[in-house]
Formats: sequence, structure tokens, C-alpha cells
Amino acid sequence: MSNAELDILRDKVDEINLKLLDLINERAHLVQEIGKAKEVQGVNQYDPVRERHMLNLINENNNGPFETSTLQHIFKEIFKAGLELQKDDHRKALLVSRKKKPENTIVDIKGEKIGDGSQYFVVGPCAVESYEQVAAVAAVAKSQGLKLLRGGAYKPRTSPYDFQGLGLEGLKILKRVADEYDMATISEIVNPADIEKAIDYIDVIQIGARNMQNFDLLKAAGQVNKPVLLKRGLAATLDEFINAAEYIISQGNGQIILCERGIRTYERATRNTLDISAVPILKQETHLPVMVDVTHSTGRRDLLIPCAKAALAIGADGVMAEVHPDPAVALSDSAQQMDFDQFNEYITQLKKLAAVKA
Repeated sequence: MSNAELDILRDKVDEINLKLLDLINERAHLVQEIGKAKEVQGVNQYDPVRERHMLNLINENNNGPFETSTLQHIFKEIFKAGLELQKDDHRKALLVSRKKKPENTIVDIKGEKIGDGSQYFVVGPCAVESYEQVAAVAAVAKSQGLKLLRGGAYKPRTSPYDFQGLGLEGLKILKRVADEYDMATISEIVNPADIEKAIDYIDVIQIGARNMQNFDLLKAAGQVNKPVLLKRGLAATLDEFINAAEYIISQGNGQIILCERGIRTYERATRNTLDISAVPILKQETHLPVMVDVTHSTGRRDLLIPCAKAALAIGADGVMAEVHPDPAVALSDSAQQMDFDQFNEYITQLKKLAAVKA
């Protein structure tokens, strides 16, 4: 065969390649339309019966020279790519996604603009135990220039016999202290029915890790005009975490802060395993601000400073940690809360890091 004849054959191959390209893209458009129809109907994107039918049709019409197994492999890759395309279309529709809103969402909490590029610090006791306890923490936090005060009034605990919090009375204590020290309050709500009365006492609704997929609670939080701090579930993927935030924003409330607080792995050296890579991924995939709870992710006060530094260095919009006047007598999680001397060292080192970054 001469070079001229070889070139003719190659030209024909190029022509067929372009035809295949057009057909593959035409197929992709049809797959996208099918995906939209399935979403409306609430049907799963993947349909193994339909895939088997398509493969059988290809097998029955294969006249060679390719082996049937080879063609099955090729077409299964095409099917897989089409399924991924349908998933991408679904992700594009998420209201929390960067594709839906490229610019950062900034959540204003009494003048603290979370997500504006600055880095903020949230501190407070694990549980509200008394007015005196919360006021002491607020005083030391205020002396360091902090404005965001956390405290648990409703405490979902692993054991039903552990301290469950003071409930509404705890929220009242939190608000009284916050008013006296001009601070903003963050507290967890566990029951959708409690949200309406809780918003009179707190500035941010926290939805804890154990309730990340409490969809009634998420929807209830989405129906009020109050910022929500959503913590990642202890065994949740980032996709599940993002979709939990979507439940809130789909109800009309876009004032959402995501909070990475560690996930459960086989490692027992820490309470959980801090997934520090979640921070840049969440900030790339969503337009929401991202915080890191270094207390619950580690469960060890000796690791709070290095983990908080890592969170700030990787781009978190803020870090959350627990402080107690006397951790040894705390009613919950005594091993992970800082005393005031430890807190002052913690915040001093973090401010230095934040100043260097600025």
C-alpha cells in the first residue's frame, strides 16, 4: 500500500472519529434530558434493567470484527460517562453550589461578617451550667476582643443518663450574658418544635453532628430568618453534608455556615479524625463560609492550638473551641475544654497567625 492510499484511509478514520464525536455528544444531550425527567419523577438515575437491555441490543447487532466483550466494555464506559453527566446536572442545580452563586456568601452575626475574608473565633462552654459559669467565660472572651459565644442548652448525649442541658433556661442564661457583654450567641437546637421559641434567645441556630440529617429540623431552620451553623455528621460524606445544607437553603434561608468537626475513623488517639481537607473542598464546591470545630474533632485540649492553626492556614473562616472556668468539674466533656490560662495562650497564638496571614 502506497503512502497516498494510507493517507486516504487515515482521512476516512478521522472523518468517522468526528461522526462518532457528534453521535456521542448527541447521545449525551439525550441522556441529560432523561436525567431531568427522572429527577422530576423522583426516579433513581441508575437503571440496571435499562442498561442490560441496551447491552443486549448491542450484542444482538454486533457483526464484528470486535468481540462482544470488547464492545460491552466500550459501551459501559459510555453509559458510565452519561450517568456522571446526569449527576453533574443535579449538582449544578444545588443552590449552595459555586456554579449557582460564584461569589462568597457572607453571614452577618451582630456585625461579625463570617465569610468576608477575615477569620473569626467562637468560644464558650460545652454546656450552659449556670449564669456565673457563662458570664466568667464571656468576660475572658470579651477581654480578648471576641464576640461569638457558644454554649449548649440542649445536649444530645450518647448516654441517656448524661447531662442533657438546661433547655430553655440555658438559652435564657446565654442571652442574659450576651446582652451584658455585647456578644452574639450560638446554641444547638435538636427539636424542630423548639426553633420558634429559641430564636428569641440566640443569634445563630446550631445543628449538631447527630442531627445533620434530621431533615425536619433542617427544613424548620430553613424557614426562619436566623443564621444556621451546620455541623458535619460524624460519618457523613461531603456530598451528604452539602445536601444537608441544601435542605436549609431550599426553604429560603441562605444564612448558613458549614462546620467541619471531625469524622469517625478507626483511629482512637483522638475523639474523631479532623478532615482538614474538607475546608478547601467545601469552599470550592459551595459559596458558604466554613468553620472548624477543633474541640469536638480532637477531644484533646493539648491538640487545640496546632489543629486551629492548621484550620486557619488552610483557609477556614473561623475556628470553634470550648472554654470552661474549671474543666475538671464540667458537667460534660471535661477532657476537651480549656481553662482560662490555656484559652489566653490559644487565642494569642492564633491571633499571631492571623496577623501574619493578613
